[in-house]
Amino acid sequence: MSGTRLTRWVVAIPMAALALATIYPLVFTTNVAMKTRREYVLDRFSLVDSFSLDNVVKAWTSVGMSRYFLNSVIVVACSVALLLLFGSMAGFALARLRFRGSSALFLGILAALFIPFQVIMVPLARIMADSGLVDTYPGLVLAYVAQFLPFTIFLLTSYYSTVPTDIIEAARIDGNSVYGVYWRIMLPIGAPALLSVGVLNALFCWNDVLISLLMMPSAEHRTLMVGVTSLRGQYSDDIPTFASGVLIAAIPVLVVYLFLQRQIADGVTAGSTKG
Repeated sequence: MSGTRLTRWVVAIPMAALALATIYPLVFTTNVAMKTRREYVLDRFSLVDSFSLDNVVKAWTSVGMSRYFLNSVIVVACSVALLLLFGSMAGFALARLRFRGSSALFLGILAALFIPFQVIMVPLARIMADSGLVDTYPGLVLAYVAQFLPFTIFLLTSYYSTVPTDIIEAARIDGNSVYGVYWRIMLPIGAPALLSVGVLNALFCWNDVLISLLMMPSAEHRTLMVGVTSLRGQYSDDIPTFASGVLIAAIPVLVVYLFLQRQIADGVTAGSTKG
């Protein structure tokens, strides 16, 4: 029993330290966002005396965070929808439809995972500029799809490879075409993986700064994370307002993790076993 307790403490102490290191920045940011500029200058680490959302309201209305938030929602929703559509179709085809060159195609997709965005940044920007897609929603959505589609295809192909062949053969015997198998069988079965991949891609797109800054240079079309980054220079002497912008950007991510943590875990492990 003493050995078991010792093992638990050895595991619990580092986990508690990791949890504290993760929670403290959020608590500190929230505390700073509730302070006035004077309170922050006098003592940045003290607890706020009174709970006030004045800085959050200022960041949302006066600074333009509401517009940035809407831009991010539009771009993320469209990007994730296209990623799941194309990724699920490609994953099903690579996992269950044997055709000439499928293995080479899958290896090419795997190789694309190892290419940093900085390598293709300049060619992508030139192509988008020549196509008139810079500073437009479709341009940023296409850039996100191009960047995160290999990751999406890889995960969904791995998941669909675990689906028993008997299920697909039974569906074909019942008269389903390839599209019928995909729509009626593979999509419902792949719901846990689709949810997991969708949440991960949403977080990737939501937290992105580099691609968004490249494709949306004007202030009107900034996404939320780019808007928060711009606050650091514009409000360098008003840290509570800057902290309020950071808090606004972090809340959707926290909500997603809070309500979908079980589904994310189920989706990540769904493709790890066959049967």
